[in-house]
Amino acid sequence: MVQIEELRAAFAARLKKALADNHFETWGAGVRLSKMTGVTPKAASKWLNGEAIPGPAKMRALSKGLNTPLGWLQNGADEASVDRIAAASEPSNVAMIHQPAQMYRYPVVSWVAAGGWSEAVEPYAPGAADEYDVSDYQAKGPAFWLEVKGDSMTAPTAPSIPEGSQILVDTRADVRPGKLVIAKLAGSNEATFKKLVEDGGVRYLKPLNSAYPTVQCADDCRIIGVVVRSLTKFA
Repeated sequence: MVQIEELRAAFAARLKKALADNHFETWGAGVRLSKMTGVTPKAASKWLNGEAIPGPAKMRALSKGLNTPLGWLQNGADEASVDRIAAASEPSNVAMIHQPAQMYRYPVVSWVAAGGWSEAVEPYAPGAADEYDVSDYQAKGPAFWLEVKGDSMTAPTAPSIPEGSQILVDTRADVRPGKLVIAKLAGSNEATFKKLVEDGGVRYLKPLNSAYPTVQCADDCRIIGVVVRSLTKFA
């Protein structure tokens, strides 16, 4: 399986090449790209640094602004080209990794936006978010990425989801005890990330870090979605 970091890095390399082909300096490129796409310079810089991949609408804007084929900018060389390059290269102890047949883009949202997610109202219309990330997971319903805050889900043994990790939330995945979920408690504007457990027919939200308290998931507790993927960043 291709790691998300590899896909981001490959896209960043293609984006930088497209800039160079247009004789644009790397310095200040984030501002230039932000003007092309309507995102913030910070969001555009994440594309260049291999931290994120733009959504479909922003990708089309980049393709047009940089006069670069959309297919190449999105996916690079086709599989046949990759095979030819690999066959002609020197022997290596690193194997060529082919991309999955299908990758899916999901918006990166804030914890406040996640808390406001419902069946009737989604934080972003498809293609409208500034930042997207990809996964080989095909969601059963609307899905989004969140960046983990705090250490309540950090544990000495697996599973452990440290602060700074990105988690993919599927709002239509099956909710049952034992799953890691995103929930919203009454009186809070933000969503919370916990493990759903059940004891004596009563559901609770349990942190993986035993230093934090377990809270009851009563009638005023709404399960927004199930965490289906976790990505840990090292840089």
